[in-house]
Amino acid sequence: MTTALRRYPVLIALVIAALFMVVPFLIVAVNAVKSPTEYAQNGPLSLPDGLYLDGLKDFWERVDYGQKLFNSLLISGSVAALAVVLSILNAYAIGIGRVRGRTWVLAFFVLANMLPQEALVYPVYYLSKEVGLYDTRLSVIIVFTVIQAAFGTYLLASVLGQFPREIIEAARIDGASRWQVLWRIVVPVSRPTLGVLLVFFFIWTWNEFLLPLVMLISNDNQTVSVALGVLQGQRLMDATMTNAAALLGVLPALVFFLVFQRTLTRGIAVGAVK
Repeated sequence: MTTALRRYPVLIALVIAALFMVVPFLIVAVNAVKSPTEYAQNGPLSLPDGLYLDGLKDFWERVDYGQKLFNSLLISGSVAALAVVLSILNAYAIGIGRVRGRTWVLAFFVLANMLPQEALVYPVYYLSKEVGLYDTRLSVIIVFTVIQAAFGTYLLASVLGQFPREIIEAARIDGASRWQVLWRIVVPVSRPTLGVLLVFFFIWTWNEFLLPLVMLISNDNQTVSVALGVLQGQRLMDATMTNAAALLGVLPALVFFLVFQRTLTRGIAVGAVK
């Protein structure tokens, strides 16, 4: 009975935290289907009299949302997949391969992960100009793959550093090469952690604004977040269109998160058990 009573404050705190996250999204969704007249007369907290979809339609057509959505999905998906592969390769060499200066290598990755993106703007801009990749989606994919892989390498190297050496030695005695040990033993065992990193890398890249704003100046290459910022800066949106833009901007990432929620939960649970 005492244990059950102790759980109630935690449960109440979780419910309040969930409300703080869900209520703003619901307010944005309601205002996205509300006419400007209704918004002006009744305020943002009132319920709409009907579905007003012109705000969603106008925003979709004005920014060519279909193209922006494709760009964001392509960049975020590519970065998530490539960063996970690069992270596991780096972590395998550092955590299991035990490269020389392992501590210093990990410190370098931590330092790279702590650098603010503002410090990277000019070097990345200059290098992309020099190699002819400026204003291409490939340039953003390369930059964010390296940035996300820095965190992934640090995390996975710490995990693989505790990997049972007996399993690896047994596989090598059976004739497995280093690549076979990696892909047939290490990767399957680390799959929950890799799934968590994949979800985080996708969402983090989707929400990026500064570097895509600098690197993608053509309208055909811009991402959803950049299109939202540019259109908002031009002061071309009323309250309804602003909420419609916010809804369409966050909805794909939310759907991706919900689809992979089980993967994320399983990865966190396995990490907690370990």
